[in-house]
Amino acid sequence: MNLYSSKGIEAIKENKLAVVTMAGGQGTRLGHNGPKGTFDLGLPNHKSIFEILCDTLILAKNTYGVTIPWYLMTSNENNLATVNFFEENNYFGYPKEAIHFFKQGELPMVGENGKILLNENGLIKLAANGHGGIFESMFKNHVLEDMKSIGIEWIFIGGVDNVLAKMVDPVLMGLCISNSTLAGGKSIVKAGPKEKVGVFCKRNGKPSVVEYTEISEEMANATDKNGELVFGESHIICNLFNIKALEAISKNSLPYHSAFKKASYMNEEKQIVTSDVPNAYKFEAFIFDAFSTLDDMSILRVKREDEFAPVKNATGVDSPETARNLYLNYWNNLNII
Repeated sequence: MNLYSSKGIEAIKENKLAVVTMAGGQGTRLGHNGPKGTFDLGLPNHKSIFEILCDTLILAKNTYGVTIPWYLMTSNENNLATVNFFEENNYFGYPKEAIHFFKQGELPMVGENGKILLNENGLIKLAANGHGGIFESMFKNHVLEDMKSIGIEWIFIGGVDNVLAKMVDPVLMGLCISNSTLAGGKSIVKAGPKEKVGVFCKRNGKPSVVEYTEISEEMANATDKNGELVFGESHIICNLFNIKALEAISKNSLPYHSAFKKASYMNEEKQIVTSDVPNAYKFEAFIFDAFSTLDDMSILRVKREDEFAPVKNATGVDSPETARNLYLNYWNNLNII
């Protein structure tokens, strides 16, 4: 680890790292009216998810003596609210000039009959195009161009909802540099066959991920001679890319996957239809579909309790309560909180 860490630290101190956070979602499933990043996790200090993530950049700034550029991918739905939230909170003490916002792409939604839906205003109903849309959005919004102009070589891309995401990790950077790979990802051991996470694999000799919605029950339950899951390396959407890889990926479209979702829309009689069950299809690109364009990538297995505390559901698994406990346990063990 020391070899990897030293190489990563050297690159960080040379201002070669930028961080991108995918923050286009709303906190609807959490019962929160606003961007998910503005959600108060319920900590004693009442920090929002955005501030919790920003804390890691402030720590890196103090540790390595550099200000790491932070790019946030918002959506048409939440961009204004996100920007206003940062301004109202004085950018959480991070330099304003180091924080940049850009918008995610969208695609039309279709009904169960295959026809494009209209929204409440009679316009085509659009939905965010998934975390795989990050590459096209970075290209179209000149984010890659901006990064190149300031000498960025490595870009960490993660989701907004993991409050233990280690966005500045010299070990992962050093691993990629040492292995001469243009991308890296973090994995944790899958908790069980039914855990709702994608898992790393290889397809036709190329790195890939099988999403939990698309893996067969037979594959999910398969074990090796040691009794461990064959497909047990969970992809936690903590990825590092060399800018050369991002430039190549952004020039090509990724495949789209359909997801059956609840949606309100205007019908042919101009009535607004709502539903308590899924009634429409949205189309999403997945970030890991880009892995197949790479010859290889480096995978770093990390401890779940140290780096994975997702906030997805209002209660139960991956809820504010579980994320809050994981967060407090981690920082209490470091004697920082």
